[in-house]
Amino acid sequence: MGIFETLTFTLPELALAIGSMALLITGVLLGDKSTPQISYGCVGLLIIALVLTIAGPAPQNPSIFDGAFQIDAFATFAKVIIFAAAAIAILMSHNFVEGEHGRHFEYPVLIVLAAFGMSLMVSASDLISLYMGVETQSLALYILASFNRDSRRSTEAGLKYFVLGALSSGLLLYGASLVYGFSGSTSFEEIARVAAAEEDNVGLIIGLVFLISGLAFKISAAPFHMWTPDVYEGAPTPVTAFFAAAPKLAGMALFARALTVSFPGVLQDWQPVVAMIAIASMVVGAFSAIAQTNIKRLMAYSSIGHMGYALVGLAAGTAQGVSAVLIYMSIYVAMTIGAFACILMMRRRGGMTESIEDLSGLTKTNMPLAVILTVLLFSLAGVPPLAGFFGKWYVFLAAVQADLVWLAVIGVLASAVSAFYYLRIVWFMWFDEPAPAFERDAGPSLRFAAWGSALLMFPVLTVFIGSLRQVAENAAAALF
Repeated sequence: MGIFETLTFTLPELALAIGSMALLITGVLLGDKSTPQISYGCVGLLIIALVLTIAGPAPQNPSIFDGAFQIDAFATFAKVIIFAAAAIAILMSHNFVEGEHGRHFEYPVLIVLAAFGMSLMVSASDLISLYMGVETQSLALYILASFNRDSRRSTEAGLKYFVLGALSSGLLLYGASLVYGFSGSTSFEEIARVAAAEEDNVGLIIGLVFLISGLAFKISAAPFHMWTPDVYEGAPTPVTAFFAAAPKLAGMALFARALTVSFPGVLQDWQPVVAMIAIASMVVGAFSAIAQTNIKRLMAYSSIGHMGYALVGLAAGTAQGVSAVLIYMSIYVAMTIGAFACILMMRRRGGMTESIEDLSGLTKTNMPLAVILTVLLFSLAGVPPLAGFFGKWYVFLAAVQADLVWLAVIGVLASAVSAFYYLRIVWFMWFDEPAPAFERDAGPSLRFAAWGSALLMFPVLTVFIGSLRQVAENAAAALF
């Protein structure tokens, strides 16, 4: 494959990289007054990348740059959701970049650069390209976490994320170096060949454990979740909304590709490790969230629990399990964006509020917002017939069919416990005495995200869940 033909398959990434640099230079030249134009320009870039991803030609050989990246149905599925989620995150941040803390033209450009890194992550089929994608994403996220420089909480959040992120990168690199040392290659396919041919390759397995630890940090799975509650609470709320959606999907997609493509022959070695991480995440997410009074911290523990449910599907180690992970993460991203759109509407004259008690009696002061949030919370809890139920159904079904019934049972019990803190918020909204009303002027972007997410939960996704399953199965088949 010639260089020009290869570049045609990287047009989405080229559009994001070149476009973001052009917009950044424009912002430097014109100053903060160009923030609205740059924000819409970044949204336009992400839409262009999304269209190029869907409409781009399918290569006869999906491997490009000497096997460093794969352009296949799995990567396409993940990229479409990543680009869409990033564009919506920029639109939801309108109040943040347009005056609440002064104009910041760098903010949307950083989100585009993070999306560029995520795009590299989900296509990576080599340990070097894997690390390059992870770090490209992470460097942008570190800056976003501490973006509100006048806030001590935001600065602290960015510093914690950076320090612990550096630790996880060390684990990831150490694991990758061990895998390379004992396999003689950084290519996923070659690693898979060596892992299947050599029995009891202890060094390779140790390297795999470190690799899993580094990737688990990126998706905030327990016990590598320690950064998540503090960063979610301290970072500006629009940043937290972005953190909770697209990066989680990218990390989980990278996790799935790295394990199923590189180590299919040693499934019996990594399956228990992933299963234990899934259990720890579900239990930590279920029980730690009960005591939370800050809704952003509650959503942090909720995300930890949801990563555990997704890992249940990955632990199955089958094409059906990976398909279930893709379905679950797609629904999770939609739910999370809607939930944070509602949180961003929790605004009074004195600024934004984050306490769960501020939602008390919301049905008496803002019935539409209460209805939307109720639908999303029920879906997060996995209540049928909402889309969140189907996400859990598919991952548990994949675990059962892979003879991991015990793991599915633990997942169901953890889901029942987690339903308590979701239903407690619903109780506050519908039956408590009303708290002071929120401001009604939320902006069209937040209303669109909130209503759109609620409609996706029911009835849209529940009607078209079969179509989503078919697309996810086709994407998962690319790895097997």
